[in-house]
Amino acid sequence: MEEIRRRARSAEAKQERRHALLTAATELGLAHGVREVTLTAVTSHIGLHPSALRRYFESREELLLELAEHGWGQWCAGLLDALAEASPRTAREVAQAVAASLERLPLFCDLLTHVVLSLEGAVRLDRARRYKTAATEAYDEMTDALVATEAGLDPDGARTVLTVAMSAAAYLYQLSRPSPTLRQLYEQEPRWAHDALRFREQLAGILQTVVSGAQHTRSTPPGAWPGVDR
Repeated sequence: MEEIRRRARSAEAKQERRHALLTAATELGLAHGVREVTLTAVTSHIGLHPSALRRYFESREELLLELAEHGWGQWCAGLLDALAEASPRTAREVAQAVAASLERLPLFCDLLTHVVLSLEGAVRLDRARRYKTAATEAYDEMTDALVATEAGLDPDGARTVLTVAMSAAAYLYQLSRPSPTLRQLYEQEPRWAHDALRFREQLAGILQTVVSGAQHTRSTPPGAWPGVDR
């Protein structure tokens, strides 16, 4: 802790300080949710004055966007590993692999909501460009990996699966972390809790439907209506 408190002067010390700030934000985000991650909370977590953070990140939004950028790399690596291990062929198997890869990244699922709402638009153009570049590279790599499976997805279908996956994961994650008021309500109305707290099950179910539709679309000849002989 004393090493962290001292002013970082060497390049190595500055990198360690930057890593410590990102680690603190990660720990706070996992414990309390991204919305509770403030500059004061992050710096206090490692014994620094809030002004110290601005030597490494211009704002809270830039700090959180950095975590989201890391999250894209983690999701890509995790999904590629899952696809390689499972060798999915069916819609259900693909859906389970994608859902599992996101379930392992709760902070990233939380951040996906905030990236769209506030983080991307609150940083400088070059920082937003860097985030978009990293996210797009991961997205394209995952698209290729889904197409390469034996599940019958073309690039458009794979992109649809990934887009629905990230959108649904962001929404379902928020549902799965209810406030104290909602927890009390769910104790009184268990049927609502059953819907709200099944993150992976619900995400996999949604994705199975999407993958099935994408498979069906690929197998339908151009100009033909699905399910209709011509």
